Amino acid sequence: MIQDIFPHKLHNEFIPGRALDPDGLLFVFRGSEVLCGIEQDTMVLPKVGQIVEISSHRFLFTLDESPCFWGMDDLTNTPGGWQFIPVRDLRNRATGPRELIFAAWTAFQLVNWYRDNRYCGRCGGETVPVEDERAMQCPCCCRRIYPRIIPAVIVGVINGDSILLTKYKGRDIPFYALIAGFTEIGETLEECVAREVMEETGLTVKNIRYYKSQPWGIVDDLLSGFYCDVDGSTEIHMDDHELKEALWVRREDVVGQPNDFSLTNEMMIVFRAGKEPK
Repeated sequence: MIQDIFPHKLHNEFIPGRALDPDGLLFVFRGSEVLCGIEQDTMVLPKVGQIVEISSHRFLFTLDESPCFWGMDDLTNTPGGWQFIPVRDLRNRATGPRELIFAAWTAFQLVNWYRDNRYCGRCGGETVPVEDERAMQCPCCCRRIYPRIIPAVIVGVINGDSILLTKYKGRDIPFYALIAGFTEIGETLEECVAREVMEETGLTVKNIRYYKSQPWGIVDDLLSGFYCDVDGSTEIHMDDHELKEALWVRREDVVGQPNDFSLTNEMMIVFRAGKEPK
């Protein structure tokens, strides 16, 4: 999966007063696009000292021994030798290095949090960064704001030697995926599994068991993967507002996604190999 970058390590600790390093990695975003290079399907990130057009920086995290910074200035022109690429497109345009793609997704998540919390949601005051931890604070009402992560589930619904595969409506994605959805307030992850399956396919499930989790920084999610068994009728009643396809696929006929970045893909491949938790 995208976060499996060993022997590399992304250290997400906030370091107070981290000095700007010209050799540090620089993340510059224009909307949902990131400044980078793609050379023979390989992603390249600029260093702080290479982009002289940027004068305002904020420390984000450390990748191995390299500090990573957000270039906060809006660029009117793209620096020579670089290009802006949609963060989502990195999944298809670059095969690696995986640690840089994962770092870009994580940086995008953090930068979006900073952007979305420039003003206090309680009183409307303009917020300022806290010096001793990763937080924003409102000088007017003293509210302190921390990064929020959205919990969601990925669900492999099993019917004997078949698994439920879907395609979501309104998305130009050619490959199959699993049932997925966001956890609601006051709901456990297991309750979310049962509800999402029922809402999207009309199926009831049992034997819900946890598999693995994954940060998915493109949309601020923390994905929790579960397998479960269909309980009772196996007839699918698809919600055609959410899905355009939902079908049972036999184990040997499961086809993975184009790359191994996602928890969804891993769960499909694990089922195909007959190694899902029982």
